[in-house]
Amino acid sequence: MSENIKTYEAEGIKVYWEPNICEHAAECVKGLPSVFNTQKRPWISPENATAEKIMEVIDRCPSRALTYEQK
Repeated sequence: MSENIKTYEAEGIKVYWEPNICEHAAECVKGLPSVFNTQKRPWISPENATAEKIMEVIDRCPSRALTYEQK
């Protein structure tokens, strides 16, 4: 993993985002806008959905810039 990885945590999940490899396909934003909102800071708010829903959307990330760890 790169040293430029951002981490966002909520109950049951830790979300990692590696901006250097993000392709901006917007699968996350379209799939779960309550969690992935580029108009807000921080732009990832994992407390706004269940870990299961977040994992489902992250699994669709084509660049693998978003990954997760279940807690």
